[in-house]
Amino acid sequence: MHVEAILQTKGNTVHTVSAGAPLSEAVALLNREKIGAVVVVDAKGKVAGILSERDIVRRLGGDPVELLAQPVRQAMTAKVITTHARASVSELMELMTTHRIRHVPVVENGELTGIVSIGDVVKRKIEEAEKEASALKDYISS
Repeated sequence: MHVEAILQTKGNTVHTVSAGAPLSEAVALLNREKIGAVVVVDAKGKVAGILSERDIVRRLGGDPVELLAQPVRQAMTAKVITTHARASVSELMELMTTHRIRHVPVVENGELTGIVSIGDVVKRKIEEAEKEASALKDYISS
């Protein structure tokens, strides 16, 4: 199974925010869409970073009001780990585990085409296991 199959099921919608937007705007987007991360884009719509709940929480030790007024670029992770649609789910799992990340943007030819979360991967792996168990049960009972 490949990342492409996950995107076909969940869709290609990616919520984005500009690097210069106030962090409060990104937080509102995370809450409104009930998501754990947003992709940060530059003026040309290219991936400039990723902002996760974890990025925000790590910066909450200071003044929260001041934090929320800062631009997203100050809280985002600038080194974005991406994947492509043809990557296998096993490769994606290894990438997420190695880099200790929960959201991976999908980029094709420099264009953002989707995002996959650890929840998407777990859901797909459970579906695979259930299908395999069902096939084995059918095989044994026939």
